[in-house]
Amino acid sequence: MSRQDINRSGEMEVFVSVVERGGFSAAATARRMTPSAVSKLVARLETRLGARLVNRSTRRLQLTPEGCAFYERSITILADIAEAERQASTGEQASGRIRINTSGSFGNHVLAPLVPAFMALHPAVTLDVSHTDRIVDLMEERADVAIRAGPLKNSSLIARKLGATSKIIVASPDYLSRHGEPRSAADLRRHCRIGFSYARAVEGWPLREDGETVMIPITPGVQVGDGEAMRHLALSGAGLARLAAFTVRADIDAARLVPVLEEANPGDLEEFYALYMGQGGQLPARVRALLDFLASHVRF
Repeated sequence: MSRQDINRSGEMEVFVSVVERGGFSAAATARRMTPSAVSKLVARLETRLGARLVNRSTRRLQLTPEGCAFYERSITILADIAEAERQASTGEQASGRIRINTSGSFGNHVLAPLVPAFMALHPAVTLDVSHTDRIVDLMEERADVAIRAGPLKNSSLIARKLGATSKIIVASPDYLSRHGEPRSAADLRRHCRIGFSYARAVEGWPLREDGETVMIPITPGVQVGDGEAMRHLALSGAGLARLAAFTVRADIDAARLVPVLEEANPGDLEEFYALYMGQGGQLPARVRALLDFLASHVRF
């Protein structure tokens, strides 16, 4: 069979049905096929890709890492196809309410400045923005899009990368005048460090020391639940804070905060993603418009 004869979208639709319905028989019923036809189609797909997508040795269908990756990309591609067809056939314009859940830091320093331009492009859209740093259930919160940072855990959500930002340790001039400026990783032990009150993917502050990156455990003197609260505590002189560069850039430019230990900054980056639900249905035009806009306009 030539590459032109392969119905890639059809293969993806069947494979997605197998995953979402938990097996070949259920997918066959949904697709009006026989279980053997579904099994053979998946086997042909695996042969063509040169990778096993599904482990068949257990009673419960189990995806391989390659299968997980192919499933997630298939959902995105199928949603893009459906959206393109809908817009081409109906001329659908983005309209209606978009519920966005994001951290206070991203919402205030990155999202808010972009809102006027987005609203000018899509005047029929309304935005409902809520701020929280905790991980939320999109269904429970009735959110269309969540914007989060850090490594992503396996989930049923689709992730679209928006970019990455550097991290900076900062303190107020008042705090440094009272406690002195730390000159090495060891100096951090005698300083008050502001930390997060929830579990982080990376616990501690990475710093360069003797040519290597070491993780400095942080036992914070003050803990907070979000980055904006941490920023305000740093501004008040409560201690040192390690924050995303976009969160404190204006404060540094205005000399309200001072970067410290920059010579030991390892240059690690924190990635940001827009998370949304796209499985088993078409993505609304209003959500697609927001995702495309953020992907092209977010700058760190």
